[in-house]
Amino acid sequence: MVRIFATLKVHDYKQQSIFKVLFNDKGKFNMKRKKVRVGAVSYLNAKPLINGLENGLMQEELDLIIDHPAAIAQLLIDDKIDMGLVPVAVIPMLKEHHIVTDFCIGCNGEVVSVCLFSDVPIQEVHTILLDYQSKTSVALLKLLLNEHWKISPVLVNAVEGYEKNIKDGTAGLVIGDRAFEQRLHATYMYDLGLIWKEMTGMPFVFAAWVSNKKLDNDFLHAFNLANKKSLEDITAVLDKNPSTVFDLGKYFREHIAYDLDAEKKMALEYFLDKITADLFA
Repeated sequence: MVRIFATLKVHDYKQQSIFKVLFNDKGKFNMKRKKVRVGAVSYLNAKPLINGLENGLMQEELDLIIDHPAAIAQLLIDDKIDMGLVPVAVIPMLKEHHIVTDFCIGCNGEVVSVCLFSDVPIQEVHTILLDYQSKTSVALLKLLLNEHWKISPVLVNAVEGYEKNIKDGTAGLVIGDRAFEQRLHATYMYDLGLIWKEMTGMPFVFAAWVSNKKLDNDFLHAFNLANKKSLEDITAVLDKNPSTVFDLGKYFREHIAYDLDAEKKMALEYFLDKITADLFA
């Protein structure tokens, strides 16, 4: 490993910060550096960001935990991880927060994997089952119900397996990989990313890399590079995750927007200003 990184240090200046984090000035591995506890979501849309990490990149610098979004968010709240790719609606719950990379899981229109599914038109829905895996999608849905559709159905916090109860006047918010399957069965499908875009004209940020404390700048720079490197090889992710349910190449390249640019930052601030404490009840 030492020879590999030494080569990168000489021939690839973009990797110098990774070398600096992993090794001391004499080129020896820094055994005293404490590993950073990092959480990431288990959904397919996160794979282009974390593929390198899952395959050993920065393995000496971090401990990686993979789980669904709400679980990772709770770990960050409880200080059981130092940073995580978390639903952005968790940010107001943190005593301290820092958005720490140039990347996110967002969209600029149709997102495909965050949808309200029903057997009847939205105006005929009387009950909505809320996905238990993401606070951001639930908060976004509540905002759209109030400001876009202007309806007040009964909202029910769902549990695993709730998808089978989406029928008649009971709709369900389904996110992530399970939404691909649900698309095959639903009569009506309301894409929350698309509806947000129609209502506000802005993109949307579902998840971002957030820390609950200040972290070492060299580590963060190296981590940012690791994200960038993973995104440059989406083909590798597609090879490892074949799907017959949805075209993942199209999903990654056309529906998910990974750059946390100025427009998304503004949209994120707008969204966080909009949501209030009752959205997290």
